[in-house]
Amino acid sequence: MYPRVHAQNNPDKPAYIMADSAEVVTYKQLDERSTQCARMLHEHGLREGDAIAIFMENNAHYLQICWAAQRSGLYYTCISSRLTAAEAAYIVGDCKARVLFTSIAKQETAAELAGQIPGVERKLMLGGTIDGYESFEEAVAGRSIEPLPEEREGMDMLYSSGTTGRPKGVKMPLPDAPAGTPPPMLMLLVGIYGGSADSVYLSPAPLYHAAPLRFNMSFLRLGATCIVMENFDAELAMAAIEKHKATHSQWVPTMFVRMLKLPEEARSRHDLSSLQVAIHAAAPCPIPVKEKMIEWWGPVLHEYYAGTEGNGFTAINSHEWLEHKGSVGKPLIGAVHIIDDDGEEVATGEPGGVYFSGGGKFEYHNDAEKTRSAYDAKGRSTLGDIGYVDADGYLYLTDRKANMIIAGGVNIYPQEAENVLVTHPRVTDVAVFGVPNEDFGEEVKAVVQPVDMSEAGPELEAELIEFCRSQLATIKCPRSIDFEAELPRHPTGKLYKRLLKDRYWKGHKTRIA
Repeated sequence: MYPRVHAQNNPDKPAYIMADSAEVVTYKQLDERSTQCARMLHEHGLREGDAIAIFMENNAHYLQICWAAQRSGLYYTCISSRLTAAEAAYIVGDCKARVLFTSIAKQETAAELAGQIPGVERKLMLGGTIDGYESFEEAVAGRSIEPLPEEREGMDMLYSSGTTGRPKGVKMPLPDAPAGTPPPMLMLLVGIYGGSADSVYLSPAPLYHAAPLRFNMSFLRLGATCIVMENFDAELAMAAIEKHKATHSQWVPTMFVRMLKLPEEARSRHDLSSLQVAIHAAAPCPIPVKEKMIEWWGPVLHEYYAGTEGNGFTAINSHEWLEHKGSVGKPLIGAVHIIDDDGEEVATGEPGGVYFSGGGKFEYHNDAEKTRSAYDAKGRSTLGDIGYVDADGYLYLTDRKANMIIAGGVNIYPQEAENVLVTHPRVTDVAVFGVPNEDFGEEVKAVVQPVDMSEAGPELEAELIEFCRSQLATIKCPRSIDFEAELPRHPTGKLYKRLLKDRYWKGHKTRIA
């Protein structure tokens, strides 16, 4: 279950195709190039358990480097290409990467980064070089394409996106297995989503994010073909489905919103009938958005709830969801527990912290306190989300605990207002959070990215507040709305809400006004 097997059986089959450039990498090429890279790392002295880091945009070399580490028993840390040099340097140092891979496209940040990573022994750049970096192409050229004598399974070690603080690496034990040993995720991919060698998987998101990376790696284990978009574009994604007859894909809710807000002519222009499974996760999907997507694409939507930590996994298909709207499904890995602040399980339908038992164990690298805080006294672990379970055992998420607003002693979860406001036809994106209020401690604030920035102003503000109040209790709705041309949202769909909140809390030493 790795490229060498497929290279032997079907060498000229495309392993993956870059959507924009149309560059094709066959299984033979993926096997040989990842082997050469693995050889280079081995000859430099890297052994099982050592680490590399990858800091670059989606390109045709990305997955080859990942596979070099995956088949060498190494940890590989994929870093957001949008980070500053200082942010990237922290992760490179924290994961103890011995080798860094980057690209000429990132040369400006890479130039600054070079002097901030003293622990890195080799710095390799693709597509050209600048001072401080050696050529990746020259480093691997001429290396043997014969596999290492003993290939072992490696593993990704990815970092939280830092939306609520400094990123932390999620580290799990290496599998202690020969290369090609199927990971647990592969069983989910085959059993739930029908993945096979005949699948064509469209990947519209950055490869440094956990879900796109792991789904691509898993489809490649199966011998499928992946279509990797360099950057997400709503209409180009639909065009890629049609062109490549994609059978599987994976999305985040903000991508659905972008596609639904396209003109009808653009939405109906492409044949999407090949799509059998459209997987989505990363953030709760507003009910009206998902209803419209199922109406448009048919019952092909599959949602799951899980984290980089791998401590549990819930799933739900379209048919189940229509009977349990808003749910993220039932657990397939681990058992779900809804826990109050005293560590006790709450009644059915009551909200509390979402914990898993019986799933995978994890630790936050170099942060024993954060690791400890993720587990309760009974060994159950949480990702920090709030939710509830209905009478049928389906899990519903309401928000992240860190986003909770406390106004006059009342707990308010901003996801509810966000889910309403994003459905307004004049809204492209929205963030809701708490800001200081002298009387109540906090009050609800919204920052909206309008479809047309020229419409921003008091009239639109009043319209949106009234729209929200027509569907939610007044206390849950924003008391005021500011407008921005673009919200600081990560390409993976996560919103850097902290960057917005910090503006309003400047000068306050605590979150108590």
